[in-house]
Formats: sequence, structure tokens, C-alpha cells
Amino acid sequence: MNKQKIWLSSPHMSGDEINFINEAFNDNWIAPVGPSVNAFEEDISAYLTEFSESKITTAVLSSGTSALHLAMVILGVGPKDVVIVQSFTFCATANPVIYQGAEIVFIDSEEETWNMDPIYLENSIKDLTKQGYGIANQIKPQNGKGYIKAIVPVHLYGMPAKMNEISKISQTYHIPIIEDAAESLGSKYGGLSCGSFGDMAILSFNGNKIITTSSGGALVSKNNQYVNSARFLSTQARDPAIHYQHSQIGYNYRMSNIIASIGRGQIQVLDERVAQRRANNLRYREFFKDIACVKMHSEPNNQFYSNFWLTAFILDKENSNNLTIEIIQKEFLKENIECRPLWKPLHLQPIYRNKQFYGSGICERFFGNGLCLPSGSNLTDSDFDRIFEVLSRLFKIM
Repeated sequence: MNKQKIWLSSPHMSGDEINFINEAFNDNWIAPVGPSVNAFEEDISAYLTEFSESKITTAVLSSGTSALHLAMVILGVGPKDVVIVQSFTFCATANPVIYQGAEIVFIDSEEETWNMDPIYLENSIKDLTKQGYGIANQIKPQNGKGYIKAIVPVHLYGMPAKMNEISKISQTYHIPIIEDAAESLGSKYGGLSCGSFGDMAILSFNGNKIITTSSGGALVSKNNQYVNSARFLSTQARDPAIHYQHSQIGYNYRMSNIIASIGRGQIQVLDERVAQRRANNLRYREFFKDIACVKMHSEPNNQFYSNFWLTAFILDKENSNNLTIEIIQKEFLKENIECRPLWKPLHLQPIYRNKQFYGSGICERFFGNGLCLPSGSNLTDSDFDRIFEVLSRLFKIM
């Protein structure tokens, strides 16, 4: 008999979602506007603002990718410009730069958080200015180049990036930050919410995220003008006229009222979901604590608070007695348990292979030796029994 699938990170409903959905149906709000859209935006804003130095406002959208795209549009990213992006991430972090016809420069990870390395970030800015790229209010473009328009760090698998260092570089060179917080809702750095550091940030509510609306995302910012622009652009940029009039290109990116109704039920249990993911992470840490060839993705110090959306580790192949990530994956697959390699760095992807990269290959090493383990907030004790049975067999722990 086939064993039931254990997913890497499956949706986990609170039970109240259906009440908000029924409310939307009963009131006939089956549209990309409505009370649930407004309420969900207010809920997200309140959650982030509680742990922020400024008030956060929100525009809920069709996806995290659409939020990133609108952030690029709002900052005026265009042909001849360049955007600096963390390489160790999903392709959606970088694709919106290409939508705008701009160039991408990729930055390596640092060892502690696996996120954008501030040293290579600053090195890239200095080098790009030598190539002719400009910096707003500081250096005019040369050689037919445009401006360095944005820095896009990612809080990978829920782990906050080193935002103090990255923010200082942003301020020194007057380059805006767009935080990719798609995986890090509920994470904090220095007591402040991920998503509250940049000029803008994006969230994702995809089906595998810590809370989900099945699809969907959000653009958040301390700058109300940016959020208002996102709402305007996401509804086809319709001018305030009695007829349909459009003075600029818009997009069909607004979240629907039905999907937002799911979000209203989900955000009520966000803290609970974070606690469950962190508890999962502790169970794995306890299992691996005496296994020297495994290095867990860990908070460097008490400044970092990860939601541990996914629990991940690096395997030291030289000391693993011939055990490899590929062997672990195959054994999980036999038991109908989903796991996933770490993100393939974007500068290694075929579509981005010729882009500039600054680093020493740390993220390449992580990719070759890392694995994400089942991490859903709805994992049961029996699920963990099956997971640990496989891991015990592989690491010869009985």
C-alpha cells in the first residue's frame, strides 16, 4: 500500500477562512476590490507596523512576482539601468528586472545567513560606477550606461539578511532597497519585522508559504505614495475620469476579494504558524546535534529571529562517509516524502549565465551540498517518525 505523501510545505488552514469566503459570497463581492481586500491590507500593515520604526502600508496583489515588478516600475527601472540582486534565490526575484529591460548584477551569499554578502555588494557598486553606471544625486552615468536603481536582498528560507550592513550601504550610495521577504513573514532582525527595512518590500502568499491565499502577494512600504502607486498600476492604471482613460501603462495585478478572504483567516494564525515552524526546526536540530557532517541553517545571534519557513542544512561530503544529498533525496522519495535541493544560484541558471557576478562561490557550494527538509506547520508526530526513520537509516543512528 502506498504511504501518504509528506509534503515539503503544504497549505495549513485555520478553519476561519471559509467564514470570510462565505461572507464575500453572501455580499456578492466577487471582484478584484471589496471589503476583504481592504481588511487584509489593514491586517498585514498592522502586523508589520507593530515591529517597525514607522507605519507600514500594504497593497495586496496577484503574486509576489507582480509586487516585485511593480516595485521596479515605481523606481523607474528601465533599459540601460542595473539592479543588484542576491544570486541565491528563486528566479522570481530577478525576472522582473528583465521585464523592465534592465541589467542584473548578482551577489554571492555570506556564510552566516546564506544571504547577500554586504562586502561583495559594496564592491559591486564601486565597480559598476567604474563601468559607467550612475548613482542618483552622486554620479552621472557614462559610456551609455544608466543608473544603479535598486538593491534586492532576500531573506532566504525565512532567515533575515544582514540588513544593518546592507541598509548602511544603501544610505551611503543612495540606492533604494527592495526587500524580497516572500519567505520571511514573521521573521525579525534586531526586533524589527523583515519587510520593514527597505524602501519597499514584497511578500508572497503562494500555496507553500507560511500563510497562503493559494496564490497572491503584497507590496509593502513606509512610503504611502509607493503603495498608492502600486494600487493604481495594479488596476490597469485607470485615470480618475468618468470614462475609461489611461495615461500610462498599467497591469492586471490586483488581488481578488475572494483570495483576500482566505488571507484574512490565515493571518489570524500567523504567529502560531511561525511557532510551529520553529518547533519543527528544533526537532531537526535535536536529531542532528551530534552529527558532525551536518551544518544547520542557523540564526547567527539573538539579533536574528527566523520563521524557519523551511529547515535546511549543508552536508560536509568529506566527512559524511560517502553519503550525498542525492542519496538522501532518493531515500526520501522511496518513502513518498518530499524534500528539495537548495536554490540553484541565479548566476548559474542558463537564462542568467552571462550576467555579472560578485563573489567567491559560497552560494554555489551551498547549492551543491544542501537540502531543505519537510517543514510544514501541519506535520504530525507520525510524519516525523517516518522522516526520522529515513534519516536514522542514512546516518546510521538507531
